Amino acid sequence: MDVLDLSRWQFGITTVYHFILVPLTIGLAPLIAIMQTMWVVTKKDHWYRLTKFFGKLFLINFALGVATGIVQEFQFGMNWSEYSRFVGDVFGAPLALEGLVAFFLESTFLGLWIFGWGRLPKLLHLATIWLVAIGVNASAYFIISANSFMQHPVGATYNPETGRAELTSIWELLTNNTALAAFPHTVAGAFLTAGTFVAGIAGWWMVRNMRRAAQAESVEADRLEGEARGMFRPAARLGMLVMIVSGVALFVSGDIQAKLMFEQQPMKMASAESLCHTETDPKFSVLTIGTHNNCDGVIHVLEVPFVLPYLAQGEFTGVTLQGVEDLQDQYEEQFGPGNYRPNLFVTYWSFRAMIGLAAGSAALALAGLWVTRRGRVPDQKWFGWLSILAIPTPFLANSAGWIFTEMGRQPWVVHPNPTGVDMIRLTVDQGVSNNSSGAVIASLVAFTVVYGALGVVWFWLIRRYTIEGPLPHDAHPPGEHDDEPDDTGRPKQLSFAY
Repeated sequence: MDVLDLSRWQFGITTVYHFILVPLTIGLAPLIAIMQTMWVVTKKDHWYRLTKFFGKLFLINFALGVATGIVQEFQFGMNWSEYSRFVGDVFGAPLALEGLVAFFLESTFLGLWIFGWGRLPKLLHLATIWLVAIGVNASAYFIISANSFMQHPVGATYNPETGRAELTSIWELLTNNTALAAFPHTVAGAFLTAGTFVAGIAGWWMVRNMRRAAQAESVEADRLEGEARGMFRPAARLGMLVMIVSGVALFVSGDIQAKLMFEQQPMKMASAESLCHTETDPKFSVLTIGTHNNCDGVIHVLEVPFVLPYLAQGEFTGVTLQGVEDLQDQYEEQFGPGNYRPNLFVTYWSFRAMIGLAAGSAALALAGLWVTRRGRVPDQKWFGWLSILAIPTPFLANSAGWIFTEMGRQPWVVHPNPTGVDMIRLTVDQGVSNNSSGAVIASLVAFTVVYGALGVVWFWLIRRYTIEGPLPHDAHPPGEHDDEPDDTGRPKQLSFAY
């Protein structure tokens, strides 16, 4: 492989590693804030225990997310220096805002939240976790604004003397209609991930406690059933409610975003359907056969009428959509010789994986709401397995959606705005650094090994503390016997910081 392919692999691997963690951070922070709010309002200790329990899992994920995210910004200078030179004045603005405003907001108040148990007044301490939740979502918006410039450049002009894009309006950049459509869709996906995470873990614990209670002595049985009914059932129901609401939000925001993509990036959407030639009222492809390397070799074996025209323009009939080959001819005439088709196989199947994998969350939400209806607490073993198996599906769905968004834009690293400044555009081969293949291979191997090790550590820690569950010394709120040592000899009020 040449330097371009190696650099793309490196950026793709590190981004996918990082983005696996991001949705959980964005969605779980507000859910923890809701749990703590419920504790402050209702004074029920089980909400306090849930806050501490899921807060520990949140901290693990947040720490790994920060560790993997730092590398992303360095890569723009290391492997994509020509891209940085071309759009650095524009692309750097939202990244700077993300670091100076959002990241410092979330990290500062996260520290106050961690060490503020039993030290800060309840309402002030509650405010810190809400500010963390605001910070992580603000961070997401600034990052999406930066990425949206790559999808649909606005708020900038091209300087022919320097050969660079220059920022003319930060307001236009931050209110890019691509960002305004992508942000709610991304956040809805994050809430689906967090809702599934909470409901899956709580559902597994609910079944586990009920089955253990059936075999325990009366006192222990009462305690286990009390936890299942009083603590894990409310958590599971909260997660399921979030899953339903976020699922609806995903459907609505995805429809809006798809219509915008058909307008701004018709090649991406044609590739997502393997629509090779321009057609009127084409059918939505559910399944194809073929490698997708040759557009003419793709065979559509299962199609649904009316769906694709509605996705494109909100009409069921009378819609003409351009095909991949016709767009290729158009782009060659407009931008010069070159291959302007993305990888059809990746674009087609990542789009379907994004949609199909969300079915895991839907199955858990519907089954969970049914088995917990009217105060029921399930003990069915199948529901425990469903709760665990559903947890990774939204993580994978989010990653598939990100891969679709980025791979479908190829070969552009800055996609031309069909109604914007003509010269603000850049292909990936124009944006790569002039590095040696050996240097990129070395860093690629190093990052892959380190990130792989971090992934193992993340999974091990999440699994360990999930199985450990809410700790016994978290059964009382802060302020009660805070100076008494726990089993490790540390004061209980410090045990959260471990």
